[in-house]
Amino acid sequence: MAVLPRTVKRLLRTHWLLAVFLVAGIVLRVLATIAYRPAIVYTDSVQYLNNMGKLSPDQLNPIGYDFVLRPMVWIGGLTFVVIVQHVVGLLLGVAIYALARRLTVYRWLAALAAAPILLDAYQVQIEQNIMAETTFDVLLVAILWLLLGRGSPGWKRAALVGVLIGAAFTVRAIGLVLLVAVVLYLIVVGNAWRKRRLDLVRRTAAAIAGFAVVFGAYAIYYHADTGRWGFTGAENQVLYGRTAVVANCAKLPLNEGTRLFCPKEPLGQRLGVDKYAHNHYGDPNWPGPLPPGTTKRQLATEFARLVIRHQPLDVTWAALKDFAKGFAPTRTTSPDDVPLDRWQFQLTYPNLQDPNTAKAAVRWGGSEPHVVHVPAEILRAYQLHGGYTSGSLLGLCVLIALAAVAGLGRAKTSGLRSAALLPAAAGVILLLGSAAFEFSWRYQLPALVFFPLAGAIGLRALLGKDQARPPMADYPDAVDSLAVKDFGKPDFAPVVVVIAAYNEAGGIGAVLTNMPRTCAGLPVDVLVVVDGSTDDTAEIARKHGAFVCVAPSNRGQGAALRLGYHLAAEGGARYVVTTDADGQYDNEELDVLLKPILDDEADFVTGSRRLGAEDADSRLRWVGVRVFAVLASILTRRKLTDTSFGFRALRAELATAVTLREPQYQSSELLLGALALGARVVELPMTMRRRGDGTSKKGPGLVYGANYGRVMTTTWLREYALGRGRRRRRAWRTRADRTARTSG
Repeated sequence: MAVLPRTVKRLLRTHWLLAVFLVAGIVLRVLATIAYRPAIVYTDSVQYLNNMGKLSPDQLNPIGYDFVLRPMVWIGGLTFVVIVQHVVGLLLGVAIYALARRLTVYRWLAALAAAPILLDAYQVQIEQNIMAETTFDVLLVAILWLLLGRGSPGWKRAALVGVLIGAAFTVRAIGLVLLVAVVLYLIVVGNAWRKRRLDLVRRTAAAIAGFAVVFGAYAIYYHADTGRWGFTGAENQVLYGRTAVVANCAKLPLNEGTRLFCPKEPLGQRLGVDKYAHNHYGDPNWPGPLPPGTTKRQLATEFARLVIRHQPLDVTWAALKDFAKGFAPTRTTSPDDVPLDRWQFQLTYPNLQDPNTAKAAVRWGGSEPHVVHVPAEILRAYQLHGGYTSGSLLGLCVLIALAAVAGLGRAKTSGLRSAALLPAAAGVILLLGSAAFEFSWRYQLPALVFFPLAGAIGLRALLGKDQARPPMADYPDAVDSLAVKDFGKPDFAPVVVVIAAYNEAGGIGAVLTNMPRTCAGLPVDVLVVVDGSTDDTAEIARKHGAFVCVAPSNRGQGAALRLGYHLAAEGGARYVVTTDADGQYDNEELDVLLKPILDDEADFVTGSRRLGAEDADSRLRWVGVRVFAVLASILTRRKLTDTSFGFRALRAELATAVTLREPQYQSSELLLGALALGARVVELPMTMRRRGDGTSKKGPGLVYGANYGRVMTTTWLREYALGRGRRRRRAWRTRADRTARTSG
């Protein structure tokens, strides 16, 4: 029993950002379940429910969802259905995160890829509907996992994917276009089109065959039930709706029957696709008497084909314009589109003007449809004030994925180019297929599955592998204990300069030679923590009179400094100073750095290159310093100019009181942690030179910046949002005051 809490704690610490998103997603879904009882019953919901027993394939929607819906309604009614759909929505977020991590996407980026499906209010709203979208999403994620989760697929996996595409088609007919994206992926993955053409043919044929089995069985069932070949009752009316909007009837070779289907409204004043496809075509009395021997279905199909044949560019342009709407920065309704409010949380129960809504709620949900206002108001406010994924952000994800597919940056050697292609291509093809018939924000929801994942895979491919290491355990961990055992327990001077060094033999000597031996009349000791170096850094440091502690393995600067803080404090030091081993800082500024602490005006003093002088060697780093200063200022609500300056001074008690988990990227964790403890922090103008020797250990600039931002936000969440720092303020203050009185 004791193992479980530790395991859970470790998982939460490792996957904390996903956990935060999951908790928020759970809250949203609980509110939705409470707010709209027994569920949201839309027009299509009634059709699904009425068709559960008959399973007629010629209805507006395919019958795949009815197979899923029927047993759930039988078990627990409509409320049970939406609860299951909400749970599935949460699991889809976890599945996307897990797939991204399997593809070596950084944890924080994988969590961001899962965030839209977990937090988008339109996704939560559709899960509260008795609608097929959640089932469709399950099949999409299953296809992604089968193709991407275990390397290049063989013919057996490809065949299973084909079957799943067929299943997706039976849930939403547009799912059949996924076959195009899958075939494209099977051609390019593993360079099969160049090296393994037989395997390419085998697995592509298997995917097509798997789809054909399901599609053929569905078509046969359709023929057996209706007496004609087809696969859905909607293809004619939706296609008619699309072509009616652009039809230039004066230039079309219409006959007596097809002329009846030409809209009365002139071009430029036409209604939307939805109006023609459903309001007009769905009216049993429209368009009036037909020529003998003809049917509405036949004439609507003939009319649509005439428009497509004679006005292909007009039809294509209309579809492309609708496709582009999905990438708008905000959710708005264009004139004559399907109204956006259909997919928004309302303060009154929607669609009650249709008497079938209440009848369905009572029959299959056991209660009159009603709204609980407080949770409904919360959900609506969230949805209308930014609780959705911007279309522009989704478009950016697609562009990032395509940049990786093109081999930019480190993508060429990442092995992830085809992995980025699959979700990007599948999403684009699926949304294009939907837009070819009709634009609705409901039809944009699969983008939440595909595009964030594509962008995350693409960004990982462009930036390279994550250089971040797992968080450290509490001090002392196993490496700390070994290092302390070998180091012993020397007595230190009141001021100890701690230097973390990894393979710095070329520069450490000059840094130590120029180190002052006293500061404001206080003796100064230098403690060099050698972080698993493979050169003679330790020997050179000892020759220059420094105390040297050798960690048996390389963990990172943050781990080495944390070890140094504790050794200094345990050895009697009152003040700890940090500097780097590469000669970037001016040791002669030590007196200036320590003075505010000695004068009891500060507990933590850090230099600032922005207030002082900087010889910048990287434009990207120059920008990063300023960006992260702004972020830190927002998070801490105080003006900060430089969060990563390595020349700092602080009270020894404060250095050991701050929670330090990061083996790398440690400077912002120390600074924000100190501020959270209530420490008085002062920035002073200081000098930063170019690195004196060797090469930087920080890694690629964008990767470093991404991890640095992750650490900053993680620290803020832990110390500020969760209040851990505030809870420890009094304990640190008590120790610091006691030390101050003793030293006085």
